[in-house]
Amino acid sequence: MKKSFSNPYDVIIIGGSYAGLSAAMALGRSLRKVLILDSGNPCNAQTPHSHNFITQDGKKPAEISGIALEQVLKYKTVEFIRQKAIEAKKTNSGFDIRTGSEEFSAKKIILATGIRDIFPDIRGLKECWGISAIHCPYCHGYEFRDQKTGIMARGDKALHIAGLVKNLTDDLMVFTNGESEFSEEQLNKLSKNNIPVIEDLVSEIIHHAGKLSGINLSDGKSFPVDALYTSLPFRQHSDIAGQLGCELTETGHLRADNFQKTNIYGVFACGDNASSMRSVANAVSAGNVAGAMANHQLVQEVF
Repeated sequence: MKKSFSNPYDVIIIGGSYAGLSAAMALGRSLRKVLILDSGNPCNAQTPHSHNFITQDGKKPAEISGIALEQVLKYKTVEFIRQKAIEAKKTNSGFDIRTGSEEFSAKKIILATGIRDIFPDIRGLKECWGISAIHCPYCHGYEFRDQKTGIMARGDKALHIAGLVKNLTDDLMVFTNGESEFSEEQLNKLSKNNIPVIEDLVSEIIHHAGKLSGINLSDGKSFPVDALYTSLPFRQHSDIAGQLGCELTETGHLRADNFQKTNIYGVFACGDNASSMRSVANAVSAGNVAGAMANHQLVQEVF
């Protein structure tokens, strides 16, 4: 396979969205030779607007990442290639990364690969995801304030979301899509706050172009709803971390410390793949730390 003219790199960043670009900026400003590999398939591609990220509130996600890429590529030591990393291996000098057509080498790797949501068998949910079926009150809740709102979750997770959303709307109900898993104390708390609990199975999300209007249950009942909070299961968007031997947490995220270091020396992880705090602001912050720590590790090895 042909080699890039810039091989080997100081750092290869796999994933060119908010976390990856933030890491690249930190490294570019330290004159590190950086390659960003990105498949062009962000998990929030369907989301119309991004919120709760100061200076960028209300902008389209693609607009934010587009500005970020333009700014990052002003640093002459940073390159960006629209290719998917499909294979990785540890070498004596660092790491080799292979795409479908090329092979690249680097001393350090930053994984900013994100996650992939797994949708249950409920018609309409995927089409509404990120538009009116949402995961985070901080990211989207203000836009749905004072509207008819549902929560599709059970037990502790449902109660946690209910407490946050109750401050945004009084028109709130919980759909547990099966047995609720609430304790008597939790049920009393929901009742005290006038939040009904519906345990019947959810069969369909009624919507127009991703904008919710109601929820149908398997028993034929229907409820008008403008927004639905839910938490989806997920898997890692890329298996590169697994190929390198990176550990996962109990929740399925990549295990990374406060400096974004994984259990594999020279491999860092940042963004949604390594944090349950799923937001643009958190991804940018974690990426900045990962870039700085990768640079710090490079410095320690030669200075």
